[in-house]
Amino acid sequence: MQAKRGTIVSKQDFIQDGLYAKEEYEGLLVSSDEQQNCYNLGVQLAEDSVLFVDQATDSNINEKMKTWVPQIQTLQRQHNVKNNSGNYAE
Repeated sequence: MQAKRGTIVSKQDFIQDGLYAKEEYEGLLVSSDEQQNCYNLGVQLAEDSVLFVDQATDSNINEKMKTWVPQIQTLQRQHNVKNNSGNYAE
């Protein structure tokens, strides 16, 4: 994925270059990026809207997730997500 950190992308664009995507924690999406040989981390803001927050490698993916998990709700609030329980409809 060619997006810069801090940009909002569609969920389809976020997962398009990967073999898989998984919601590791509620609101945190992790997608493999075969082009850049890494993982993309994003915070889901809406059903099809993801804030691209970081990239990680096999060696630091767990550390990166631990860094971002506590920030999920704060980021969602900053982007006016009304309900972060998996139901992104307003």
